[in-house]
Amino acid sequence: MQFQALLVLTDNSAAELLSPVLAKFQVDGDLCANSADVALLLEEKCFDIILADFDDSHAAAQVIENVRHSASKNAIAVGLLSDPSNVRRAFGRGANFVLYKPIKSEQAHASLRAAIALLKRERRRKFRLPVQLPVTLSWQDAPEVEGIMLDVSEDGMDVLSAQPLEGSQNVEVQFSLPDLTQLRAQAQVVWANTNGQAGLQFVDFPEANRETLCAWLGANSPEVPAEPEPLSQCTLSDLSLGGCYVETESPFPRQTKIDLCLRAAAWEVHTQGIVRVMHPGHGMGVEFASRTGDERSQVEHFIEFLTNQSEVMPQLSVAPKSIDFSPQDGHSPSYQDALKDDLLQLLRQEQNMTQEEFLTELRSQRRSQAQATA
Repeated sequence: MQFQALLVLTDNSAAELLSPVLAKFQVDGDLCANSADVALLLEEKCFDIILADFDDSHAAAQVIENVRHSASKNAIAVGLLSDPSNVRRAFGRGANFVLYKPIKSEQAHASLRAAIALLKRERRRKFRLPVQLPVTLSWQDAPEVEGIMLDVSEDGMDVLSAQPLEGSQNVEVQFSLPDLTQLRAQAQVVWANTNGQAGLQFVDFPEANRETLCAWLGANSPEVPAEPEPLSQCTLSDLSLGGCYVETESPFPRQTKIDLCLRAAAWEVHTQGIVRVMHPGHGMGVEFASRTGDERSQVEHFIEFLTNQSEVMPQLSVAPKSIDFSPQDGHSPSYQDALKDDLLQLLRQEQNMTQEEFLTELRSQRRSQAQATA
């Protein structure tokens, strides 16, 4: 699987070090020494990764602005930074990952491993399989409308409806796979024309249905990109009912949705989360996004087991699901809001803290929890 990178760098030594690392991940790189030429390059080619010098934050912000308004709008942005104290500013200017100067091969490899895993997942999520299957569309105060599915992905589908749809309209779509498995999802119309063709994006798709569709897509098209390998070189250092902190050299960016698998002895718990805190080269804080009472109950029993078996070391693997590039302030309301959870509150306050302040408070919570357990 080949990817394209744009290196907006004036430092030739950094470009020379990064090029072989990118090549190991099957990434072809184009070097641009003048940020003023970026807009022209973005018109000529679509890029998956942008590496830019964030020491000049104004120029870097302009580069990212050009990227987000081009065909490369979903490219992963990697910022190169000399002063770690400016990392918050770099994230605020649009960087998803940060590499500290002078660039080291090991550091670049760890960060780019996470970036490539995320890119592979995005490419798989957006892959569309051409197929013609009957669908039924319905929406409030209207009779059901029959249609034909033209293509489908795990994220949505294109349809030809007997009645034209409208942009931003919310609809319920029902369809059956060739093996007669029936699936249902809530979707939003992202584009439509007067001929009845429309593009639908799933906004509420039960996870079991999504997994069924993903398995069917994988079995019926050799072109579906493979799932990226989960990050296994990570350590679960802190855990609560509302979230966790994962120590890893390859953390995912903020607003990345992830799948987590927690293991200890005979226990194996699967849950979902969203990255709220990202410390380059060190770790990430994850807020759980459990969708069912069963998932929450499993996490609760897992914590109880670890509390009673202090000698057992939990294992985990983390796999990316998707990333949201839109600006996001605060958090979406969830059942977690009803919890009195110190770790969860710390994750949500991170934007007001430096990395050292956050980690100091995290260690303080850890000591308090240990004392309370004792």
